[in-house]
Amino acid sequence: MTKYLAIDFGASSGRHIIGTKEDGKIVLKEVHRFDNGPKKRNGHLCWDLDYLFGEIKAGLKKCAETGETPDYLGIDTWGVDFVLLDKDGNLLGDTVSYRDSRTKGMDEEVYKIIPEKELYQRTGIQKAIFNTIYQLMAIKKNEPEIMEKAETLLMLPDYFQYLLTGVAMSEYTEASTSNLVDPKTFQWDYELIERLGFKKSIFKELKMPGTVVGPLKPEIRDEVGFDCQVIKAASHDTASAVMSVPTTDDKDNLYISSGTWSLMGVENKEAICTPESQKANLTNEGGYDHRYRFLKNIMGLWMIQQVRHETGDAFSWDELSKMAYSKLDFPSRVNVDDDCFLAPENMTDEIRAYCERTGQKVPSGLDEVASVVYQSLVDAYGRTIQEIEEITGRNFRSIHIVGGGSMNPFINSLTARKTMRTVVAGPGEATGIGNIVAQMIYAGEFKDLTEARKCIYDSFGVQEYPADGQIIARGKL
Repeated sequence: MTKYLAIDFGASSGRHIIGTKEDGKIVLKEVHRFDNGPKKRNGHLCWDLDYLFGEIKAGLKKCAETGETPDYLGIDTWGVDFVLLDKDGNLLGDTVSYRDSRTKGMDEEVYKIIPEKELYQRTGIQKAIFNTIYQLMAIKKNEPEIMEKAETLLMLPDYFQYLLTGVAMSEYTEASTSNLVDPKTFQWDYELIERLGFKKSIFKELKMPGTVVGPLKPEIRDEVGFDCQVIKAASHDTASAVMSVPTTDDKDNLYISSGTWSLMGVENKEAICTPESQKANLTNEGGYDHRYRFLKNIMGLWMIQQVRHETGDAFSWDELSKMAYSKLDFPSRVNVDDDCFLAPENMTDEIRAYCERTGQKVPSGLDEVASVVYQSLVDAYGRTIQEIEEITGRNFRSIHIVGGGSMNPFINSLTARKTMRTVVAGPGEATGIGNIVAQMIYAGEFKDLTEARKCIYDSFGVQEYPADGQIIARGKL
């Protein structure tokens, strides 16, 4: 029986998941899980790549120890973050997180060279101050010596695969989040890169999901106790998550990949780079099999996760949901996508300050804060549905929610009632499943994504929440 390993990095945790196909269904087994998060270093929020690669190897060793040795493995991470390597393949500088403030003002530096409207028309990627394009501009302006020494740029999943195999190879779906890829050619926009003053030579040709990277390096193979083939998954975690949306109908399916971020959108065969989509701040990120993920990045569960952490994680998700349910009539709302919520010193205080400066009633207890967060998130869903319907000319009767948030009945039922659409929830391990499915398609377990999605539905099922149903005052993440 062939075994497939998804090494799935989220911005707050990571996991190793073994997938197999048994009796026509996909079966998952979690082998290893570890914490993740940026740490302060030299005045910036940075990723500890030595620690994270150590956890990759620790998980591989557990696979060997438990008899779950994979034949194939793929890696996915969040988008936009990257490393720069020198001529010897060594890291240059710290690997700064997208949540760091170093990109402040870098959008204006970019727009001095290429106007914002033209940039969107070229790449179809929404304005987000943490995009790779602005991070690179920050390096060019503030650390030119690093840019001068750079010989290779790799996005994070590409870098981890480089450490495993010694092969430096870039993947399309992850690169598409950079705001530097041409959606027509599925390659880097080298003319744009040169205009911005970035070194064209550091950008590797982009490969599609399903491309073989190679076997483990001998020293890695000896350390973990086995060898396997490393395959390019849809390396951007949302691209993998969208692959696991359990539907065979490509026409009218609206999805939310729900986790730290909520990525809400549809799959398209062509990019939409119109003034209307730019105004709505919708993006055209790369998907599997040359599809486009036409979506909006919404702050997601990040805010309530931070609020919970600020209580010392004293309350369960069920308890927080019940608190929010008890205050559904609390009137205040926040813009969950305001930059003030990206990385505040204290999320609870920031929510209260936002309500105060916008002339709204200030939430006092945790129950009112939770109500503001959950209802503001669902309100953002409603606005995004309206924007997508207006721009695409399509009507959506249901919303498919996958990822960690799909396991929260409170959010699901609240979304159904407030958007007046049926919510179809599951699977929860969407990103890991999508990662594994990309490997399975390569290995011939499925002929294409449509067949794989049918198997995902048969394997994991879904939970439906009708638009006219009850709001369920509990949830579990």
